[in-house]
Amino acid sequence: GNNNTSKPAVSQVTVARLASPRFFIGTKASDVGPLVLSLPNPHLPRSKPVERCFSVAASIYTPLAPLAAPHTLLLLLLSSPQRERQHAHHLPIRSMASPAITLVFLLSIASVLFQCSYGGRTLAALVEQQPVAMTYHKGALLTGNISVNLIFYGKFTASQRSIISDFVASLSSLPHLMGSLEPSVATWWKTLAKYYSTSRTPLPKLSLGKLLLDEECSLGRSLRDADLETLAAKGAPRYAVNVVLTAEDVAVEAFCMSRCGTHGASGRSKAGGRFAYVWVGNSETQCPGQCAWPFHQPTYGPQAPPLVAPNGDVGVDGMIINLASLLAGTATNPFGNGFFQGPKEAPLEAATACPGVYGKGAYPGYAGELLTDHATGASYNAYGARGRKYLLPALFDPATSSCSTLV
Repeated sequence: GNNNTSKPAVSQVTVARLASPRFFIGTKASDVGPLVLSLPNPHLPRSKPVERCFSVAASIYTPLAPLAAPHTLLLLLLSSPQRERQHAHHLPIRSMASPAITLVFLLSIASVLFQCSYGGRTLAALVEQQPVAMTYHKGALLTGNISVNLIFYGKFTASQRSIISDFVASLSSLPHLMGSLEPSVATWWKTLAKYYSTSRTPLPKLSLGKLLLDEECSLGRSLRDADLETLAAKGAPRYAVNVVLTAEDVAVEAFCMSRCGTHGASGRSKAGGRFAYVWVGNSETQCPGQCAWPFHQPTYGPQAPPLVAPNGDVGVDGMIINLASLLAGTATNPFGNGFFQGPKEAPLEAATACPGVYGKGAYPGYAGELLTDHATGASYNAYGARGRKYLLPALFDPATSSCSTLV
């Protein structure tokens, strides 16, 4: 999402340990893809293909992008999982290669790249980078009139529920709710129409559906993926996106380790119905630096002052960003065969293809030029229902192969 053409020198090293079958090393330059070196993991069977490394690396590289400064070498230390499902909390430390050897190797690579970065910048400037296309895989997209049902799991205050429900209501152009202020949440949603012109189907009209409360946490306070679909099934069975929202004290499988939320679809019912669902967690007490940036300082990378949340709630304003991203992905890739970049196992969708970009001039660690509420100092880029203000992610424009922002 960064329009700068210069290739900055490496001046900082960020190291993170994540789950993957091999070591992945890449430079984080915002306008070029990562330079990848692969070091075989001695604990991984030789039959595993190298391509699997790049598939998994792509899935974890995206959420870390906002955490790296523009002059950063991003080193991902990836170790062999014990099970096929890749969750970092299942990885024992002993599964990694010798930490001393690994550190020496990584620092050696960092040193070489640091010394060569100035020459690389000049050389790369002579080669025009080819934009990455958003491929349509000929599958169905969401269309028609769609109800967005909200399932609040755990304790949410009335104010928190209102922030989220007003955002969903803002997705449709209702003059009595929205007024005439621009840029608006509805305008942001209409950006997706370019995807629908390719598939020759109309953009869905989203409306706020039911609000369901499960304050006592009927399935416990530690949820797995299957539990999320069970909770989502409490919403409408057809023509719906059922959104599960978990409170700040609810743990969810892989939350804060590799994801801030997810979306999927149910299997077909006997009546032939099928619903899409979204899950987003409140990260305020668990990992705000990962899932509520830029309203909290990042867990890794430069510690610039965070932005002021437009609704005064770091966790819920962070949830809005993630919910918006996942609704865009749900609309354009509801069943895994719609629009996405990269491998199906680790797709980059309409919003996730533009990580950390919210306004013009954005680069890793900087959200971009935004609007400011002069009364509160809050940063935002969209007006919503009932006078609300929100910060929404950039969306990938399939016509220009670039990230499109509201401001």
